[in-house]
Amino acid sequence: MESIIRHIRKNERLRIISVTIILATVSIFSNYADAQYFGRNKPGYRKFRFDVTQTPHFEIYHYLKNDSLVNELAQWSENWYQVHLKIFRDTFKVRNPILFYNNVPDFQQTNAVSDLIGNGTGGVTEELKDRVILPVATSLAQTDHVLGHELVHAFQYRLFTNRNGMTNFSINNIPLWMIEGMAEYLSIGSIDPHTSMWIRDALLNNDFPTLRQIETDPKYFPYRFGEAFWAMAGKTWGDTIFVPLLKRAAFQGFDKAAESYLKYNEKTLSGMWRSASEVHFSKYLKNKADSLAGKKIVTDKNAGEMNISPSISPDGKYIAFFSEKNIFTLDLYLADASSGK
Repeated sequence: MESIIRHIRKNERLRIISVTIILATVSIFSNYADAQYFGRNKPGYRKFRFDVTQTPHFEIYHYLKNDSLVNELAQWSENWYQVHLKIFRDTFKVRNPILFYNNVPDFQQTNAVSDLIGNGTGGVTEELKDRVILPVATSLAQTDHVLGHELVHAFQYRLFTNRNGMTNFSINNIPLWMIEGMAEYLSIGSIDPHTSMWIRDALLNNDFPTLRQIETDPKYFPYRFGEAFWAMAGKTWGDTIFVPLLKRAAFQGFDKAAESYLKYNEKTLSGMWRSASEVHFSKYLKNKADSLAGKKIVTDKNAGEMNISPSISPDGKYIAFFSEKNIFTLDLYLADASSGK
C-alpha cells in the first residue's frame, strides 16, 4: 500500500475527509474561485426548515429528525469546545453557529458560503461569522472528526478576528500546513495510521519534505505532513507552544517566528523533524528497498498520474482501469495485461 501513495499524492485533496475554507488561503483563492465558477449557480433543490438547539457555547442549526443524533452532536460540540479551550485559552462570548446537514447533497446547497462545494469537501468554516457547516458523514466517527477539525478553525478565526491588541499582522504569513496540520493534530491526535503511512512512504522513497517544500510544492499534502510536524513539536515542546507560535507567524512568517520563539530556524526544525521520524519509524522500515511483488503493467509512464480501480478480463488478457491520462477528468481505459499497451 505504501508504494502506491506517491501515485496519488497530487490527487489526495479529492479524497480527504475535510477540505475546508481556511484562514491562510481564503483571501488568496476567493477571487479565483469566483472567476472559475462565474455564470454558474449553486444548485438548490429544496428549502430547509432549520430548528435551533442551544448549548452553553453553540447554536446548532439542523433539520434532523433523529433527536438522539441531535443530542449526540450537541454533546460532541461541547466536548470539542473543552478540548480546544485548553489550547487556545479563549472563550466564546457569543454562541458559535454550527449548521448540520443530513447528507452531502444537502450540504452542497448551503448558502452559508458562496463557493461551490465539491464532493470531497467534508466541512467548511466560514470566516465572517465563524459558522461551522458540515454534513452528517457516513460514520459517526467521521462526523466527530470533521466537527473537531472545523472547530479548531473556529478558534483560529477568533484568535485573529478578536486580535486582543494584535496589530500589523497578516494571516497570509501563516503557511497552510500550520493551519490545517494543527486542525488535524488537535482533532485526531499525534498517532494516526493514515498519516503514519504517508510518513513511512516518504522515508522509504527518500522523499521526505522540508517545511518549506510543504508550503511551496503541492505534491506534499499539508494536512498529513503538517499534522506529523505538529505531533513532533507537541511531544518536544508541549502543546502550549501552538498559539504563541501561530501568533508570531502572523507577524513574522514561520521561519522568523520559530527562530525567535523556539530558537531554531525553519531549516533546523526540518532536519530535527526528519531525524525524529527516521528514529521512530526505523523499526518498521528495516529494508530500505521498495520491493513489490509482480510486474508493473500500468504506471504513470504509460498511463496517467492517477490510475485506479483495475479490473482483469475473464480471460486474463486485458485490464480495464480508470485514469485521467493527461485529461482533467477520469475516463475508462483498456490495456493489454502482458504489455500494458
